[in-house]
Amino acid sequence: MNKTAIFYGSSTGNTANIAGALASALGADAFDVAKNPGEKIAEYSHLIFGTSTWGLGDLQDDWDGFLSQVEKADLSEKTIALFGLGDAGSYPDSFVDGMGIIYEAIKDKGCTIVGAVNAANYDFDASRAEYDGKFVGLALDEDNDSNLTDDRLSAWVQEIKPYFS
Repeated sequence: MNKTAIFYGSSTGNTANIAGALASALGADAFDVAKNPGEKIAEYSHLIFGTSTWGLGDLQDDWDGFLSQVEKADLSEKTIALFGLGDAGSYPDSFVDGMGIIYEAIKDKGCTIVGAVNAANYDFDASRAEYDGKFVGLALDEDNDSNLTDDRLSAWVQEIKPYFS
């Protein structure tokens, strides 16, 4: 059994594509949160949570029910990374807020969160996922910066890989 699981919510397929690329790069299992795989959380020591942000900072719909399962789970001693997709062009004041919502739900649960990314290389105004000049995980913008996705994803995988082996 793999030690790493990716849990993602995807409405248009972009987040699912990133989850698939991460699963391939890390040898991880991937689960669509729409299928309610909450019992799987306990089976893995390394978790990656991915979501898109909708509208003015809303969490992707499938996470609405799944986030409560994450909040109830024992995350102590787990290593967790986050990734989020957003549209900084249309929603610069809530860029990747969905990732920030998940972070806020897990940050005090005894887990180790890895994979923060410098926010200086992004063009946005505000984000719930930014703390002290860094995003709490990998931020991607498939609407405006899809040409940067492969490089950002590759660099992030190299950064988090030591924690997920």
